[in-house]
Amino acid sequence: MGTDVIALIIFVTVVIIAFFKKMNVGLLSIAVAVVLGRFFNIEDKVIISGFSTSLFTTLVGITFLFTIVNSTGALELGAKKIVSLVGKKIWLIPIFVYMAGFIIAAVGPGAIPALAIIPPIAVTLALQVGYHPVMLSLIGVTGLMAGRMTPITPEGTLISGILTAQGLDDVIVSVLISNIIMTVTFSCIVYIVYKGYRVKQNGEGLKLSDTPKFTAHQLISLSGILVMLLLIIFVKMNVGLAAFLVATTLIFFKIGDESVSLKNIPWGTVMLVLGVGVLMNIVDLVGGIDLLSSVLSSIMRPRTAAPIMGITAGLLSWVSSALGVVYPTLIPTVGGIVESVGGVTVTELVAAIAAGGSCAGISPASTGGALILAALASNKENFTKEEEGKVFVSLFLWAVFALILIATLAFLGVFGMF
Repeated sequence: MGTDVIALIIFVTVVIIAFFKKMNVGLLSIAVAVVLGRFFNIEDKVIISGFSTSLFTTLVGITFLFTIVNSTGALELGAKKIVSLVGKKIWLIPIFVYMAGFIIAAVGPGAIPALAIIPPIAVTLALQVGYHPVMLSLIGVTGLMAGRMTPITPEGTLISGILTAQGLDDVIVSVLISNIIMTVTFSCIVYIVYKGYRVKQNGEGLKLSDTPKFTAHQLISLSGILVMLLLIIFVKMNVGLAAFLVATTLIFFKIGDESVSLKNIPWGTVMLVLGVGVLMNIVDLVGGIDLLSSVLSSIMRPRTAAPIMGITAGLLSWVSSALGVVYPTLIPTVGGIVESVGGVTVTELVAAIAAGGSCAGISPASTGGALILAALASNKENFTKEEEGKVFVSLFLWAVFALILIATLAFLGVFGMF
């Protein structure tokens, strides 16, 4: 048995053991990674490099900012005002959250800035109305995953540029339509699984006139979120650093309490996500991810090419950035695959890669899933270690299901319809 197979088996075993032992899977992952490093003769500094400083900055920066905003009551009051506006039409809230994610990403910023604000808003709304917070968060995140594929986003521009360089037609609008179909389908399934249709507004519901006006501190804290977005979009600042800058400024002007806000950062969740990343890095280094990709590629046929590319993109996205690694790595192979395999179009392959690279991001080992976990830990009272473990597993399973759904739609030819 090769080291790649051993590493994959160990990774799955660690997740299962942590779940049943009610341990923080991140801490267990780091410990196992240290042992595997010795077994596979991997240097300590290489093991440590799997601890993503970029993701740490993003997670801690964003949760630090939103704990400050939360301490003013701004998000809760904002959620109440939204609920009061929809009245008894509670079913509008999942649509609102999906559209909010889609629009914020689609108008230019792309996925990363939208990821900073959609999970906290979705969790707050869910807790206010009675929806499952994971359900509403998944719907919001998949909305922004579709929105990131417009021609004016960093993702859309990158994909279009790579295709043009290969002498291929720019199919980004077709890719956008395919990703909307996929994410709406996924969102509907999530809504049904979590029984969102059972949530009803009691009585007359909350009226807008019953909600108080925002205080000065609340308005300032909310404007801080806007400032963060502007820094990310126009100054091209890292999302975590922008969040730290805004959060520290709010603390400086006494908008929040420093000690309370730092204490409320979900450190257990941060260690869970980053610790799993350390072990995933070992799996990747010894060829575990390459093994999965090569097995899939070996069965590539005209009918299976797009499904396999979608799954491959998703697997790569679990250990790397879609924008920085997955798309620049896989999109350039499209022209050659179309030529050699035949019977498959550029649109099908690019749409599958785009969807797989994005939607795998709801895994707790990726930014989307990590921020959902962090939002729950920051906003939900009595978010126990046991509940955190269950959410971790459920997000991982939803990420797997998303890849299965993408492969199924690609196999049925949905991605080639446009």
